[in-house]
Amino acid sequence: MTLFRTVEPAVEPVTLAEAKAHLRLDHDSEDGLVSGLIRAARDEVERSTGLALIDQTWRLVLDRWPRSGCAAITKHPVKAILSVTAYGPDGEASLVDPGTYQFDGLSRPARLHLEADTAPLRAMNGIEVDFSAGFGESGPDVPDLLKRTILLLVAHWFEFRGTFGPGDQPVSFPVGYERMISGYRTRRL
Repeated sequence: MTLFRTVEPAVEPVTLAEAKAHLRLDHDSEDGLVSGLIRAARDEVERSTGLALIDQTWRLVLDRWPRSGCAAITKHPVKAILSVTAYGPDGEASLVDPGTYQFDGLSRPARLHLEADTAPLRAMNGIEVDFSAGFGESGPDVPDLLKRTILLLVAHWFEFRGTFGPGDQPVSFPVGYERMISGYRTRRL
């Protein structure tokens, strides 16, 4: 099972103006740095929580039909299944009829129940599931605590930007970061 993003989010959950206000910056000379820190902080929060904050498109790749009939989609929140494609042994692609699968986006992880097809698949990466995920199209759609977590990371990394080189970043995480994202993490038994 492989999961990768195919379309990046169009905007960041926190604007440059919001980050600059949080940092109390009133000049434009570090806008590039702050914008990069916002992107890095969003990536870190998404990686740590398994969330997609702003609408984006992902692909789940499976080698074979799930034995249980149910494939888990670990990215959250999944909004819609865009397509399911099966690849035959010679690489020929065929779209799976949406009437043959069911999607449960309320669960975490989201579930896709696929009726196993008897047609043979290529040995590796025989099934591709394209889906959209995210809280919404813009920052106001993202839970406030997650936006504040991004601002906390931006401020922490901005403060330590001169102490360590770019290759050493992120050098640390601020106190409270783990506590702020803990409610959004997937728990394992």
